[in-house]
Amino acid sequence: MQILTIQKNDAGQRLDKFLSKAVKGLPMSLMYKYIRTKKIKVNRARTQQNYMLKEGDTVQLFIREEFFDSPEQDMGALSRIKPKLTVAYEDENIILCNKRPGVLVHEDTEGAENTLIMHIKAYLYQKGEYDPDAEQSFAPALCNRIDRNTGGIVIAAKNAEALREMNEKIREDQLHKFYYCAVHGTMPRREETLYGWLWKDSRNNTVTVTDRKMPGAKEIITKYRVIRVRDGNSLLEVELITGRTHQIRAHLAHIGHPLLGDGKYGINRSEKKQGYKYQALYAWRLQFDFPDGSGVLGYLNGREVRLDPDDIWFLKDFE
Repeated sequence: MQILTIQKNDAGQRLDKFLSKAVKGLPMSLMYKYIRTKKIKVNRARTQQNYMLKEGDTVQLFIREEFFDSPEQDMGALSRIKPKLTVAYEDENIILCNKRPGVLVHEDTEGAENTLIMHIKAYLYQKGEYDPDAEQSFAPALCNRIDRNTGGIVIAAKNAEALREMNEKIREDQLHKFYYCAVHGTMPRREETLYGWLWKDSRNNTVTVTDRKMPGAKEIITKYRVIRVRDGNSLLEVELITGRTHQIRAHLAHIGHPLLGDGKYGINRSEKKQGYKYQALYAWRLQFDFPDGSGVLGYLNGREVRLDPDDIWFLKDFE
């Protein structure tokens, strides 16, 4: 029998979610069977898979030792990596980084060491703020994502309580995200709020924007303001009122003003030869609107984080 004691970073999650991370060698089907047959208990009593764990709870597992052999992880990478991060804001709960265009946020088939999250883990490990050996189910995690070829602010949580609360704030639209982007042509108005419907083709990783609702489509709202016009192109600041996949790129292309350098929704791929290796899109400003002021992140209410404009590669073309 193995006994796992629930720590602060383990609490507040369902039993099955905890076990899927803490006992990686245990198949999900067996986990649910063992909970039903009382081979897995909480506080020595029968439990349910959706039981919400509390700090100090004990989980008893009457299962074979082999299930505790998790897949190998190269934790030596955390000390080997020299973190390449531009930190825009950091406190004891969260860290906001400037993700450069071309950088993956999470690992893919190419490996994990050059991803943003791996560099964040290495940075916190080397500072002494993250010890994977002391954690049963938690690791620093990203709260938002940005496409590989887009740059900008990405939020990571240093502890489980901050991760849960930040994810909840994002779901409740209490974060306001602003982007710089460069588009073809002159916009019809200096400021405008665009409405539409977005349908996602997951197989091809593309989206379609229409003016009318269609089955499976979700409403999108995109607000823009013209900053400057140069050589027939426009620099915009865009506020995402809704946050859908490829929303800014597809919505602006839909109204006839695709982003410079955008090979997926754009109209001129030769721009890459002119220095636009990536689409001209950068998440440059973030505002926190946590009006109740409660919770572990309540102190962020009203705070704004901005990137240095000199770090946004395409702004120089509009000087």
